[in-house]
Amino acid sequence: MSEDEQSRQTFYEALGGAEGIRRIVESFYPKVQAHPLLGPLFPENIDPVIEKQYMFLSQFFGGPPLFSEAHGHPMMRARHLPFPITEERAKAWLGCMAQALEESGLDHKVQLAALERLKGPAYHFINS
Repeated sequence: MSEDEQSRQTFYEALGGAEGIRRIVESFYPKVQAHPLLGPLFPENIDPVIEKQYMFLSQFFGGPPLFSEAHGHPMMRARHLPFPITEERAKAWLGCMAQALEESGLDHKVQLAALERLKGPAYHFINS
């Protein structure tokens, strides 16, 4: 792919589109479930959470508005208020995402850009 083609590519496309987002999310949640700070916040049946995260990240990174079409406006801070989210948990969440992105095999610059973009929401959700 030429540099010009890369510059016109959306972030969603740079992450591999639907297939790439799915791969990242499916790599991410086992790490979350195993994490001592994060695992207890999630239900035993993680499948609905995985699907919502896939829809949200697709939309968040410039792909189709799957989350909004299925669940309305994301209102992610409000949706996370019932859970005690500390700075330590936000960092842990980002750490799990960094591992999932690394395993994705994406270009390192794309991984770093995705993490940088996710820092805003991760820290915005802190409520404890």
